[in-house]
Amino acid sequence: MSAGTCAAAGRACAIIVAGGVGKRFGNPGGKLLVPCAGRPLMSWALAACDAAASIGHLVVVCRRDARDEIDARALAPLALTTPVTFADAGAERQDSTIAGLAAVPEGFDVVAVHDAARPLIEPALVDASVAALREAGDGVSGVVCGQPAIDTLKVVEPYGVRPALGQAPAAKGDGVRFAGTPDRARYWTVQTPQVFWTEALRRACAAARADGYLGTDDASLVEHAGGTVLGFEAPRTNIKVTVPEDLPLVEALLRARG
Repeated sequence: MSAGTCAAAGRACAIIVAGGVGKRFGNPGGKLLVPCAGRPLMSWALAACDAAASIGHLVVVCRRDARDEIDARALAPLALTTPVTFADAGAERQDSTIAGLAAVPEGFDVVAVHDAARPLIEPALVDASVAALREAGDGVSGVVCGQPAIDTLKVVEPYGVRPALGQAPAAKGDGVRFAGTPDRARYWTVQTPQVFWTEALRRACAAARADGYLGTDDASLVEHAGGTVLGFEAPRTNIKVTVPEDLPLVEALLRARG
């Protein structure tokens, strides 16, 4: 057994995906380094994974031209005790996951993929989701945090002309027509961390690349490859900062933790 394997025994590697440019957030410099409750936004996710007992290594996936700034502003002030490796983000989310997987040190049999833009993650949730995968055994490829859907869902189809943001709806509707109402009991909304056996996710990524399949999250790649992915119910507060109006809510929740 190598030294890397000894260090990794029983622990997971967290892959923190920080490669997005934050177009919907509207900040020219992206959203991951904007101040949030006294820290850069992404620092909260890094600190939580560092504090999780189940995590033995961190891989930060980001644009190469942002690496030095992320290191100086988001990583260095935290004085993390967990070793950190950088990987270069790709054009698509799954390209970033592939790059992150390539940077995972030898011996880590489990990876926990987490969005850097989800600052409300807590160490206990990371540990619980990793434990859930280990308890599920080899027949399960992954465990994904999320919750049963509580809002009514609608199937839609195009209708009329979709108005531009801030304009009044078109005369015949706002651009879509409701075409059906599915049973929400069959649906979950999902978050991160998404936790997988390392080799299962690697195989799924390779299959997606070979098939030209583009998934919407890492779990969809594993599903596409025929793997079994379980839901793990997590707090609804584990939201992702996507648009500017998300930030005050997230900041208030972080400050409420004290």
